[in-house]
Amino acid sequence: MRYKTSLRMGFAMVCFLATAAVLAGPAEDKGLAIAIEADRRDQGWKDSKVEMQMILRNAKGNESRRQLRLASLEVPEDGDKSLTIFDTPRDIKGTGLLTFSHKQGDDDQWLNLPALKRVKRIASKNKSGPFVGSEFAFEDLSSQEVEKYTYQWLRDENYEGQDVFVIERRPIDRNSGYTRQEAWIDKAFYRLLKVDYYDRKQSLLKTLKSTEFKRYLENTWRPSKMSMYNHQTGKSTDLLWNQYRFNTGLSDKDFTRNSLQRTR
Repeated sequence: MRYKTSLRMGFAMVCFLATAAVLAGPAEDKGLAIAIEADRRDQGWKDSKVEMQMILRNAKGNESRRQLRLASLEVPEDGDKSLTIFDTPRDIKGTGLLTFSHKQGDDDQWLNLPALKRVKRIASKNKSGPFVGSEFAFEDLSSQEVEKYTYQWLRDENYEGQDVFVIERRPIDRNSGYTRQEAWIDKAFYRLLKVDYYDRKQSLLKTLKSTEFKRYLENTWRPSKMSMYNHQTGKSTDLLWNQYRFNTGLSDKDFTRNSLQRTR
């Protein structure tokens, strides 16, 4: 037992020293190293289920609420898979989004519309569109794989009492609705705390803030609240997450077009 512990500690020290060496290098290498480390620390959760509430606010502050469920499957050799299903309100009950994220190439996404009795494939050129009227775009709902961006370290700073890295990431996909993103990642646990999204005109479009983090498993952190604010329209969408469950036994067969249509 002590021998295995020593090996783990030795490997962790090697990773730490290697990361530290890269972080002292050029801005591009440093930005990529930060992204890789953040991705490495969010591995090993296998699968998860979570319930959430979506709160949509217009520019006047009027609210509408929706209840939904999200199931996710970790795919180590590729991007993760996810299935989102709406339970309320009645007019969109059963609406679902199936996403296959990929490290390389376009993500695959299908939207189930029970009212129309059809499953619609989301074309890559339409992924920047809003998801069921929220401030989250379809591309925001894919897993943020490291390979989807180029990176640059911008600066270190203190954000809301936490020491953070601020990095820039630029989408490789020409169909992305964003030219670039600025991301705030805390140095202690490499959690994504904030993202500024810039549109195709290089103007600030949206800001995402993730708060109220909780630790699950050994080193899996998840926010209890994610807030997306649209600076150009004054609209916002909150996602309130609760009842996270991990290692529930999900597999590829739970993430198919047939499962998307069957889920109610």
